[in-house]
Amino acid sequence: MSDSRSTQSGGSPVDPGPGAASPAARLSLLGLAWPIFIEQGLRVLIGTVDVLMVSHLGDDAVAGLSVANQVVMLFIITFAFIGIGSSVVITHHLGGRDRQGADRISAAAIATNLWIGLVVSLLVTLFSTPMLQLMQVPAGPIVYAKPFLALMGGTLFIESMNVSIAATLRAHGHTRDAMLVALGQNVINVIGNCLLLFGLFGFPKLGVVGVAISSVFSRVVSCVALWILLGRRTHLRLRWRDFFSISGERVRRVLHIGLPAAGENISYWIAFMVVTTFIAHMGATQLATQTYTMNINRWVILVSVSIGLGTEILIGHLIGAGLFEAAYRELLRSLRIAFGCAIGGMAVLGLAAPWLIGAFTSTQAIIISGTVLIRMGMLLEPGRVFNVVVISALRATGDVRFPVIVGFACMWGIWVPLAWFLGIKLGLGLVGIWISLICDEWTRGLLMYHRWRKRKWLHAAERSRAGARETALAEAQSAAPQEG
Repeated sequence: MSDSRSTQSGGSPVDPGPGAASPAARLSLLGLAWPIFIEQGLRVLIGTVDVLMVSHLGDDAVAGLSVANQVVMLFIITFAFIGIGSSVVITHHLGGRDRQGADRISAAAIATNLWIGLVVSLLVTLFSTPMLQLMQVPAGPIVYAKPFLALMGGTLFIESMNVSIAATLRAHGHTRDAMLVALGQNVINVIGNCLLLFGLFGFPKLGVVGVAISSVFSRVVSCVALWILLGRRTHLRLRWRDFFSISGERVRRVLHIGLPAAGENISYWIAFMVVTTFIAHMGATQLATQTYTMNINRWVILVSVSIGLGTEILIGHLIGAGLFEAAYRELLRSLRIAFGCAIGGMAVLGLAAPWLIGAFTSTQAIIISGTVLIRMGMLLEPGRVFNVVVISALRATGDVRFPVIVGFACMWGIWVPLAWFLGIKLGLGLVGIWISLICDEWTRGLLMYHRWRKRKWLHAAERSRAGARETALAEAQSAAPQEG
């Protein structure tokens, strides 16, 4: 295959015009990935700081906060399917130099996510207690989980806007802006926690409720900042009518990418929540161990996520420009980098595991068990790299159905039943749970890699590019003055 500006199967060539540079040529994986890593890391740090501060209240408080956060994360993933889909479609338009089409997709995505967020916020507010009871949360942790979930869940509509706006900024290559907003949100959250969790400077000592209030306030400030940056960086201005007259065709194109991606993510989180019920059945100590361990391992996971998102943006632009062979090689390059980072990162965490777990708790049983799990992560995380990075690349090409089908089959055919069999039936506990997760990640990851190497995504890429061009042409014709 040649690295020319044409599709591999008869697509029309991209005519950049004299002296014009491809949008993809102005982007680099490092330039995109490091701000994403810091942004996502800062967002994770909010949760880590919350856990670290709440750990002073005891392991029950940590377990309750962890489970409530899982419910919140599940709904944030439902917002992410609009963000993911819109980001990919926007990059296709930008790669084909259709700025107006990109702006129309952005407006439709933000408006749609706001309405979804309002519905979700209402549901969580009304049914927070039944949700926690469904997850079989023990009596001790549930006392802390209820008020946290009610406050955090009731304001999820703010996060729904944040997700869409940040996705638009990233699609345009402005990954540093989202990073700076996350930094500010983190600072505000830490200050709020100090004031309301510990009652400093005369503020009321509100415990876990104070952590929730602090998180909500930092989320509001983040939302305001993102709106300002959206206007300054993209010059996109949404009018009131944009929130009530949403184009069905634009939403359809976003959902074509976003819904399967969301299906895979939601399936993962539901499976994770089911496995969490297995862990909760083992006791609060095991639940706290899982919480501490995941908060530590998450930093290595973030490297893969950041490289995956950066790769998705790059490949989306390349697909929009018709550079399919360049897109193929970009994924292989990104995968090598992510694989090396995962191995190196987990080696460092494995060596420092006892001290890292000890920063959260002094309970020796948790420290010993958590150390074992972190060291098992040296087998787990390289397998996760294949999933995170290759699925991001497949999504950018428009090949979105295969990952969700394979993901659903493996999660519910391997991970969940094996977790029950090894962890509960055979009594291996958390070690059995993590063995099941390793088997799931490696099986899915190798299947994704095989699909990329066989170039099964090419037809989807051609359709995605053609769809962006046809939509741009149709909207241009409808906007043109009618003759006569």
